[in-house]
Amino acid sequence: MIWGLVGVSVIFLTYGFWDGITDMLTRWSGKEEYGYAYFLPFISAYLIWQRRDHLIETEFSPSWIGVAGILIAGFLFFMGEIATTFTLVQYALVLSVLSLALALMGWQAFKLVAGPLFLLFFIVPLPSFIYNSLSGKLQLISSELGVEVIRWFGISVFLEGNVIDLGDYKLQVVEACNGLRYLFPLVSLAFLAAYLYRVERWKRVVVFLSSIPITILMNSFRIGVIGVLVENWGQEQADGFLHYFEGWVIFMACFFILLLEMALLARVGSTRRRFSEVFGLELPKALPTGIEYRARPVTAVHYGILASVILIGLSSVYVQVQQEIQPDRQAFSEFPLQVGEWKGSDGRLEEIYLDSLKLDDYLIGDYVNPVGSMVNFYVAYYASQQAGSAAHSPRSCIPGGGWKIEEVTQIDIPGLEMNEQPLQANRLVIKRGDFKQLVYYWFQQRGRGITNEWLVKWYLFQDGLTQHRTDGALVRLSTTIGVTEDWEDGDRRLVEFASEVVPRLGDYIPE
Repeated sequence: MIWGLVGVSVIFLTYGFWDGITDMLTRWSGKEEYGYAYFLPFISAYLIWQRRDHLIETEFSPSWIGVAGILIAGFLFFMGEIATTFTLVQYALVLSVLSLALALMGWQAFKLVAGPLFLLFFIVPLPSFIYNSLSGKLQLISSELGVEVIRWFGISVFLEGNVIDLGDYKLQVVEACNGLRYLFPLVSLAFLAAYLYRVERWKRVVVFLSSIPITILMNSFRIGVIGVLVENWGQEQADGFLHYFEGWVIFMACFFILLLEMALLARVGSTRRRFSEVFGLELPKALPTGIEYRARPVTAVHYGILASVILIGLSSVYVQVQQEIQPDRQAFSEFPLQVGEWKGSDGRLEEIYLDSLKLDDYLIGDYVNPVGSMVNFYVAYYASQQAGSAAHSPRSCIPGGGWKIEEVTQIDIPGLEMNEQPLQANRLVIKRGDFKQLVYYWFQQRGRGITNEWLVKWYLFQDGLTQHRTDGALVRLSTTIGVTEDWEDGDRRLVEFASEVVPRLGDYIPE
């Protein structure tokens, strides 16, 4: 009877979280950084199976706290679905698995499997804007430290942003060299190693946290070595098989350093032990002979579990079938190409970008004033922003085009208001080599101008519940800063253009 309830509960959880699961699998296959995630559920399952002898001997005491955890996970799932945040949905999935185990087993038995289950948190991909921000910072750190390694060999080198200038050759530290493809799996391995490391808790924490600087330093060393090889044997040293082989060597070196650190820590303190005594994967003991298997009684907790997961499944259905209100609006094809003194050209996005953005309408074009100054104007409109389609933050997209974000601030655009408040915009200073651009952007969502990506998600959740609306748009203005211009010249240009176009957007982006 219990196994039937558990089976039905798993079916409802799978149904409710299906979109989040498929998105996670897509992210795993699309980025090498997450390739390790395919193995973690199997590792968790093996570690739990390894302790089956202890589980059989432990009395199960179904817990209402676990049921409460499932309900909390369901609330996070619902927020993530309404606010189009798959990361929140996926963390809710892992929390629901942990809570289900706690509800079925009780605290004493749950402690035996908590470590392997917590390992599942590492299968969840980071939100895109956090990933891109972290990637950009690691690229800069790796570039700076890599240049120092090159200088150790007496080679003259100059660093400009992420470009390492060796004179005859230039190496760009691109996203693939940010170290995240080492960092994510190594942090997961460090957590697993700390779980298997039978020493004091502080030593386990040190092992886990040390995986971050180890990865950064070794990735920087790899970039430095590539620079030395290119300087002595040519550009081909930075491409092809050798480049990827060096990556594997560095990852194995990171893991070896982690093991060496654990061996040294085992000899620190009052209880000094050999590494083999404190680290290793125990083989499961044979189950005692003559053991009697008894059917565990069904309790009210089990029915509470079933009711909780059914609620999650029903909330998924609600999100899918709710009748959203999509206000009437004018299509951007009718937006004027002459606004004030600015004359525009109608642009088009390539199909590959449209497939990724999943927008419902858009406007993109270059507007030029009588003195030849140009502003690129882009608006992406979404009639519905339920999970799977939502306005993409430029902070996530800009680095993908090879641009480095130098500065991010929030400003009030003079003379413009929205919802009786000054219109705020994110102001981005971006560079790519010798090229410089200034970008203003904000999210125009149901009468609000919003600059914070997380606040956008909150209002999507709030308005989806109270107004049955999740429509909205991203508005972005950008201009190139000429060789003889200052950033203030770009500011004046964007403010002047915004004062012309923003008052016209009301017909195209409903309040």
